[in-house]
Amino acid sequence: MQILAGLLIGWLAWFLVRVVLLGTYTVNQNERAVKTIFGRAERLPGNATTLEDPISAGLREDERARYAYPQVRVIQPGGPYFQFPWEKVYKVTIATNTVNMALDPEVPEANEFGTRLDAVTKDQLNTGLTGQIRYHVSENNLYAYLFGIKQPFVHVMGYFVSVLRQRISNFEAKAVPSANAEEAPVIPSTEMMGVSINDLRKNLRDLNEYMDQECRATAARYGVVLDASLITGIDPPPEVESALAAINTAHNQVSSDISLAQAAADQKIVQSKRAVEIETLKAQAEVQPIKLLAEELEQLHRAGPGILDAYIRNVKLKLYDKAKMTYLEVRR
Repeated sequence: MQILAGLLIGWLAWFLVRVVLLGTYTVNQNERAVKTIFGRAERLPGNATTLEDPISAGLREDERARYAYPQVRVIQPGGPYFQFPWEKVYKVTIATNTVNMALDPEVPEANEFGTRLDAVTKDQLNTGLTGQIRYHVSENNLYAYLFGIKQPFVHVMGYFVSVLRQRISNFEAKAVPSANAEEAPVIPSTEMMGVSINDLRKNLRDLNEYMDQECRATAARYGVVLDASLITGIDPPPEVESALAAINTAHNQVSSDISLAQAAADQKIVQSKRAVEIETLKAQAEVQPIKLLAEELEQLHRAGPGILDAYIRNVKLKLYDKAKMTYLEVRR
């Protein structure tokens, strides 16, 4: 009896510790949790999948069947919650994290210890990229993050780097539209070098927007949301840096000279147009009294034959009054 009582007391003690004490848990504010029952994640009713969620909008049609994950019941912050011994709780932080985009989670020594990412441009220049990535775990696809992929962040980093290198390798600067393409001057640009580092530097915003657009599907694929890619620097290889600096200096000088010449030409054109307008106004001012006099004489002529002669006589009298000397023609 004593042995049986000891076994019963021991079992009760184990039950209290294992089920009551260790069976309660809480979820912090920056965490979400998923519970598994006998190793199977607790799903939402109706067999809903992530394809029905807006996070799958960025998937291609050939990817939708491959990345159809079940929607699981997400345990929100709070507690205490209770779990049975055959249940297991997986907690995930959904806080936003920032990492260097050159970081290799599997090989930390790669890419100069995760500080500089190499990429080859279309003109075969090996450039160095620096920047950061902001990411967080997708609350709408915790199944993919916890159970679908063994190392989701490694997949996300590999996907991001491959898309970035592909974009760098075929990047072309957008052509600037001109209001009058036929009369617009041809300004030398870095296009003479192919796809140059200068074009990449000038279009960092477009490059970042392209990466954000291409990485929208990472939440549906891997359960990780890329909030933003911040590419901050694109550096040329040391052996061509001096040559690139000389080319940039020459290009800036030529662009400056062309801009000054175009500004001077535009100023002369404006001055010429203004001079033409002034002379035109002067001519119109001189012609206007003549037109008014012609209209007045025409009206006097229509009024009667003697009226026009009287008008001319009066005009002559006014002129005689102002004249100091008058020459009269004498008929013989």
